[in-house]
Amino acid sequence: MREALLLLCNWSTLGVCAALKLPQISAVLAARSSRGISLPSLLLELAGFLVFLRYLCYYEYPLLTYLEYPILIAQDVLLLLCVFHFNGNVKGAAPYLALYFY
Repeated sequence: MREALLLLCNWSTLGVCAALKLPQISAVLAARSSRGISLPSLLLELAGFLVFLRYLCYYEYPLLTYLEYPILIAQDVLLLLCVFHFNGNVKGAAPYLALYFY
């Protein structure tokens, strides 16, 4: 019973994280504008997720304990690309993507 409850909690967390940024991304795409989104705060959030993901990978935590971070990172990168696209500075995204894939 305890393991089933833990598994349910893990998967529900993943489900919530998979949909966490989707409303914001869809609002940006619908408005075709990134007005109101702070680029520094988005970059800070992304950096925090990347650092914490690296920490968890380095100390070899079980995958289900941190699987939500790659999902959140992917959504933040997509949102970052939308911000750069609608600001008219797609080439400005190149250094951030290089760091992401490094």
